[in-house]
Amino acid sequence: MAKKFNLKLWVFLPLVVAVTVFLWAVPVSFFGIDSLTVVQQRVISLFVFAALMWIFEIIPNWATSLLVIVIALLTVSNKGIGFFCDPQYGTLVPYARIMSSMADPVVMLFLGGFVLAIMAERYGLDVTLARALLKLFGTNPYVVLLGFLIMISIFSMFMSNTATAAMMLALLTPVLSKLPADDKGKIGLALSIPVAANLGGIGTPIGTPPNATAKGALEQAGIDVSFGDWCAHMIPYVVVMIVIAWILLRVFFPFKTKKLVLEIPENTKQKDWKMYVVWITFIGTILLWATEKLTGINSNIVAWIPLGVFTATGLFGKEEIKEINWNVLWLVAGGFCLGYLMQDTGLAKVLIQAIPFGSMSVVLVLVVAGLVCYFLSNFISNSATAALLIPILIVVANGMADPEAANNAQFLAMGGTSAMIIFVAVCASIAMLFPISTPPNAIASATGMVETKDMTKVGIVIGFIGFVLAYFWLTKIFPFA
Repeated sequence: MAKKFNLKLWVFLPLVVAVTVFLWAVPVSFFGIDSLTVVQQRVISLFVFAALMWIFEIIPNWATSLLVIVIALLTVSNKGIGFFCDPQYGTLVPYARIMSSMADPVVMLFLGGFVLAIMAERYGLDVTLARALLKLFGTNPYVVLLGFLIMISIFSMFMSNTATAAMMLALLTPVLSKLPADDKGKIGLALSIPVAANLGGIGTPIGTPPNATAKGALEQAGIDVSFGDWCAHMIPYVVVMIVIAWILLRVFFPFKTKKLVLEIPENTKQKDWKMYVVWITFIGTILLWATEKLTGINSNIVAWIPLGVFTATGLFGKEEIKEINWNVLWLVAGGFCLGYLMQDTGLAKVLIQAIPFGSMSVVLVLVVAGLVCYFLSNFISNSATAALLIPILIVVANGMADPEAANNAQFLAMGGTSAMIIFVAVCASIAMLFPISTPPNAIASATGMVETKDMTKVGIVIGFIGFVLAYFWLTKIFPFA
């Protein structure tokens, strides 16, 4: 039998290599940027390489991130290949700085979130909360639908969107199976999983990888958005979007059934000291994150508390470590590495001086940046999109925030760098047009109850409303101080 032609291997990979080598090898003058160095040229080619590899997904996205870090260490660090890493070619990046992208404080924040989610699932905290809270919504189908939207969005603020979607699908499956085949309401219930999971993740810095990328990039730029500040600004946005999603699903997929009974199994985990340790640590960590300004303990440091408690008590061992979503952490680290390279080689400063960001329309830049992120996120991983775009947009934001820039006052009045970067992160999360757009979408599609046209119809409306609302929310209604 003839082997299937591998388009990615035989067409896209040679194309990526050819473009990267071309940009790497051409004379520096080709770029038309004054004072551009050879090292900075290499960083530009690395950006293009990462972008194309992430878009075509020739290898897993996290593998591309690791490859970018390795290439950077070999070719633009102060301890790389001798004839490549000569100071005469431009400012080299300390190798420890590049390696530190794998242990960036925000990567550690995300790691802490993963540990909490793993332990919550292992000791039944998630099912206990779901059972207790969903009981509040009775048997009216539309109220139950609202209950699922609220529940999923809350879990997605602290757990992986994918894990939340998978858990809620398990709870929903018995309910869906009892609904009549011609009841459109079952489509709405199935779609509540990806819609709420994608929207809910916007509420906290650990809710989704684009948030972590945004928070890390802002910290690199000297802007500290605390865990509590993020939640105070973005949870109200999530609440508004969940209400809009509820109305939308009611209109598009009305129920025929008048009564919907939820049968959620009780938590079968034994109530012992281990469960209480998990409960107390979970609640304590959330409280410390929310009260960062009162306690003075940085949220990235707080993320280590559950890891310390759970490992010291023997609850988190080598088997649990395997459950950590390392590929997401490595993907985010690749984005941070690109940001380090932009800043430390001086490329960011060169681009600010070469491209008149300061004279560009603030509204146009924000809208175009958001649209590009939204479009890409529908076809490639949200995490990869954020890792690619946010380091570039930090440079744009720095140019527009320059006191000498013509649009400086307008840019700062519209929320400045924080508004731009967080807006782009939101645009990554509201991209949910197709089953391939996000893992929760794929999970909903796998139920067989959701057709792509239904998902796209809802995704278009949610995306449009979410985009417009996020723009005004972050620039006019509730901008970050």
